[in-house]
Amino acid sequence: MGSRVYVVTGADSGLGRAVAEQLTTKGEVITCGMGGTVDVRADLTTPSGRAHLIETVRSRGDGRLDGLVAAAGMGSARAETVALNYFGTIAVLEGLRETLAAAYSPSAVVVSSSSTLNRGSRALLRACIGGDERRALDTAHRLVRTGRGSQIYRSSKIALNHWIRAAAVRPAWAGRGIVLNAVAPGIIATDVVMRAWERDRALLETALPQPLGIPGPVGPVADLLAYLVSPENRFMTGQIIYCDGGTDALTRKSRPQAQYLRYRPREIVSMLRESRRLPVS
Repeated sequence: MGSRVYVVTGADSGLGRAVAEQLTTKGEVITCGMGGTVDVRADLTTPSGRAHLIETVRSRGDGRLDGLVAAAGMGSARAETVALNYFGTIAVLEGLRETLAAAYSPSAVVVSSSSTLNRGSRALLRACIGGDERRALDTAHRLVRTGRGSQIYRSSKIALNHWIRAAAVRPAWAGRGIVLNAVAPGIIATDVVMRAWERDRALLETALPQPLGIPGPVGPVADLLAYLVSPENRFMTGQIIYCDGGTDALTRKSRPQAQYLRYRPREIVSMLRESRRLPVS
């Protein structure tokens, strides 16, 4: 099988750079971003930049790809945030899906955010989930004009969570043996966070309390991302994993368990019929 080949977007800074460094001990890493030190420079807010990254990765070496870490993202209150965080991420995932499918144990993971524990803009979510980038950009511009630009980042990540949950179990992904997950980090000590820490500290500590401390370390999140694209992860898919120092457990408590499986009448009848065939112990 040889050494694994990974692609990491957003590898020129922050969490993307940390996971790229982690993965260099496990195989070849193709780094992507906007900085001058990456292997592939591409602006994922634009269709042409997305196409350039996809074609460049496909054409490198033998075109092999085992793991994809989609870490590129921005948190600015601008329309470009949704273009990168949602549409750029999905374009890269879908554009490299067939390349991944040819690998022995293919996997992909995206970076979400613990900010998705808060509500986002319903209008922006509908536009994203509907795949309408123009409408999403128009909605984002409107949010900025009306002083609600702070909703754009978390809305783009909420939409991404929805997409991951839906796509991961489809034949195009699960049917081809590709595991697909997301990691939602809490507030961690990246360069971007630390530059504005004194300004933003009171707001972040109130909005997203972290029992294990805030800001959290970058390393454990990078380790988790690396594991999710490793050959050892062959049975976890469609999960949004909150690596957030306890924010999810503290704020949502047992609410994720409030919704249980629901079956259609014919499925209930079928299960009853099959259960009657089982031997009584």
